Amino acid sequence: MPKKILIVGAGGFVGGFLVEEALRRGYEVWAGVRESTRRDRLGDARIRFVVFDYDDASQVAEALRTAMPEDRWDYVVWNLGATKVVRYSDFNRINYDYLRTFTGALHESGKVPEKMVLVSSLSVLGSTHDRDGMAYSEEMIPQPNTRYGASKLKAELWMATSGIPYVIIRATGVYGPWDHDYFLMVESIKKGFDFGVGFRKQTLTFIYAADLAKAIMDAAERGGEGEVYHITEPRAYTQREFRRIVKKILGKKIVMPVRLPLWMAGVACAVMEKIGVLRGKPATLNRDKYRILRQRNWNCSHEKAARELGFMAETDLATGMGKAIEWYKQNGWIK
Repeated sequence: MPKKILIVGAGGFVGGFLVEEALRRGYEVWAGVRESTRRDRLGDARIRFVVFDYDDASQVAEALRTAMPEDRWDYVVWNLGATKVVRYSDFNRINYDYLRTFTGALHESGKVPEKMVLVSSLSVLGSTHDRDGMAYSEEMIPQPNTRYGASKLKAELWMATSGIPYVIIRATGVYGPWDHDYFLMVESIKKGFDFGVGFRKQTLTFIYAADLAKAIMDAAERGGEGEVYHITEPRAYTQREFRRIVKKILGKKIVMPVRLPLWMAGVACAVMEKIGVLRGKPATLNRDKYRILRQRNWNCSHEKAARELGFMAETDLATGMGKAIEWYKQNGWIK
């Protein structure tokens, strides 16, 4: 019998890759979405949908019961989350409160799975090793320095008390087709400018979205209960290396690096945040994002995932960016 999986947040950037990977592995797949979720990437006839209103606990429980009347899912992946918001309280509401509502509904409906995978973020660890450059490992004590990271840490701590068997995935910088955040950097380089913050070298790590989806599925199938796994490509890059890779793929001969002093970047992020509030739309740049941009060390270890899950990223940055940029071109994002 094929195993059954519910992917919550299936309509998002990573969610689409998760659905594809689960189908590829032969799972019966349910996509957890909101009523307003776009389903451009969820057209496969094998996908079944569960529509949730996360502000209504009773509706979530009833939706679970209706979607799976006489059985339960083997695995549930919680991929729902917000990385930018209009009000900082929305981080807590979406990344933490919705998770509490959902896990409560799993208990109420009798649908507690064999294992639940929580997709978290490296941001829970903060900037403790910003100066010494040490690679962040799963054993380090989380000390988030952003509201986003704090909300993700609260979600991790909640899972530990939820009464549901779980595994936590902490992803580093995720990129690939459909992604908008790294696209903005690619678009800037296409125009001949590479904007950065601060003058000290910044160490970056990346994971191609399809590789992350494979790691999440590996964690569902083989991850130890209560374990945390960092998912990243095995090597780190500097901003200069990133620029050189993208520049080569785009065929750009000259790209001017533009470095903003930290204080100037902080002012710009604060202004963009205010504009976002006035417009009622999340701003890509805000004071919380500034702390992420300011951090110099994003190096993290992949060894535990390799050892316990047998996971090794298949796509290096040059190959992955090549695929992403080709997709951007084919879909009119880059002219």
